[in-house]
Amino acid sequence: MSELLNPQPNEIAPPVLSPDERRVIGVLAEKSQTTPDVYPLTVASLVTGCNQKSNRDPIVEYDADDVDATLESLRKKNLVIRVQTGGRVDRWKHALYDMLKLSKVEMAVIVELLLRGPQTEGELRGRASRMEPIEDLQTLEQILKRLESRRMIVYLSPPEQKRGVVLTHAFYPPEELERIKRSFEHARRASIAHEIDAESASALSAPALNAARGPAARAEDVESLRSEVRSMREEMNTLRTILEATRTELRELKSALGV
Repeated sequence: MSELLNPQPNEIAPPVLSPDERRVIGVLAEKSQTTPDVYPLTVASLVTGCNQKSNRDPIVEYDADDVDATLESLRKKNLVIRVQTGGRVDRWKHALYDMLKLSKVEMAVIVELLLRGPQTEGELRGRASRMEPIEDLQTLEQILKRLESRRMIVYLSPPEQKRGVVLTHAFYPPEELERIKRSFEHARRASIAHEIDAESASALSAPALNAARGPAARAEDVESLRSEVRSMREEMNTLRTILEATRTELRELKSALGV
């Protein structure tokens, strides 16, 4: 675990990536760990990986031209490399390890954030563990501290809160990251307001409700209760009458049978 806590030399800030660039390089980094036997990837494989329905958010429908253009953009940023493997089809690999000096488990965390965006610590641990094992949330928290110190991730909720801590990567263009922060803050405030309303309604007990409704409403409630009591008494009297009649019939039956 020391590699997660000790700073690496020549650390740099994360590159600013567009949504298309994040998807393409995220797929390259993911497949390098999950399917190394077919890595580096062809453009066709990249199209399939970008468009797959699982472990992706948002779902996209790229074609070969989209991926080609994105690869060229990433190449200019020195984030991907074209390689020749003896065949006529070019293949591509990412250069994130060399550029960012990340460990494999740190890379797994970043890749999941690139492919899915904001998520809770629990979700992130489960998804990143398919590439590199992360034993528990405490282990993940150590990894995240390291990445946060290098400005690779951004917390969208206080990291010290007990549960549901949400975070994302820091590879966004500044204006996009600000939109995400604002959207999350609005959603968080709406959730808090909803919880307060629910707690307030629960705290408003029957006496408080009666006090709020006024004397006339309370008098109606009292009269309604009295009516229910009278009805219950009448039912009890009816049951007593039926029980007494049953007892009389039973005595007469016993007498007739000589019991």
